[in-house]
Amino acid sequence: MVAITGGGTGGHLVIAKAIKEELNKRGIKPIFIGSSYGQDKAWFSDDEGWEEVYFFDTSGVVNKKGLSKINSLLNIFKYTLKTKNIFKKHNIKKVFSVGGYSAAPASFGAILFKKEFFIHEQNAYMGKLNRLLKPFAKRVFSTFFYNDPYPLRDEFFDNARSRKEIKTIIFLGGSQGAKAINDFAFKVAKMKKFKIIHQTGSRDYDRCKKFYEENKLEVDFFDFDKNLIQKIKEADFAVSRAGASTLFELVSNQLPALFIPYPYAAGNHQYYNAKWLVDKNLGFMKLQDELDISVFEEIENIDIISNKLKDINHKNGSKIIVDEILEG
Repeated sequence: MVAITGGGTGGHLVIAKAIKEELNKRGIKPIFIGSSYGQDKAWFSDDEGWEEVYFFDTSGVVNKKGLSKINSLLNIFKYTLKTKNIFKKHNIKKVFSVGGYSAAPASFGAILFKKEFFIHEQNAYMGKLNRLLKPFAKRVFSTFFYNDPYPLRDEFFDNARSRKEIKTIIFLGGSQGAKAINDFAFKVAKMKKFKIIHQTGSRDYDRCKKFYEENKLEVDFFDFDKNLIQKIKEADFAVSRAGASTLFELVSNQLPALFIPYPYAAGNHQYYNAKWLVDKNLGFMKLQDELDISVFEEIENIDIISNKLKDINHKNGSKIIVDEILEG
């Protein structure tokens, strides 16, 4: 039996979900061990693809100091010991970590109680927990470091198409939104040169709605859409944050993008994610204080980039990773 652990944010959880779904295809229901903080519960508390889910009352350590940090570490240790009985109950032989503070107890438990331990690192800058645990892992999967395929749902590949020119731009700031990207979308929309698709995020939706209505601009805007792949399919170009999952979703759909890294991401990992693609001449990047509509004068070779993007990732990422976990 397999345990999957980690989360906190969607970037980690999307990997957990992809691996869980591949295991489900093989008739295996893994267990999930995460945290009661972050997004773990919202993603998986009602997901019937798990044999059982556990949400520990643990939180991050990195940004804490003094007594708060000590208490967090003691709490992680307490839940690490609890994983022994969970592993025994479900006959867990293998533990797969997607990183994030949610992963700490079960990852330490895997090492302490001698389970086969695997890590998936999503980003081009390895997180602190993964760096700490890497020497104890049987295998670390990473597209950035080891050219492993990035596990994504098939629909991103199935809806891929080659882009020839920019007629429609999609703005993606994430489900919570990104004010800098939203403000940039306003400027581009006022040009009335492109069709605009705009994911505003929930926090900034009302402000964006007011702007578009007051300026009488015809824009396809929404706070969140579960069928976002169809919106991505319509677009010829994206302006987006550079979380790893979003980056590879766009890559696998052959959608060229201008990446605006979130400046406060841990280890500035979004910058390094985008740089990895930009260094291959397969994407564009601007820091959010550099954003200006003149950037479109620098964007060229959309057709060449779109055609080359299909070679960066391939469809069977989840299958390849699960094959190795089960055979390991």
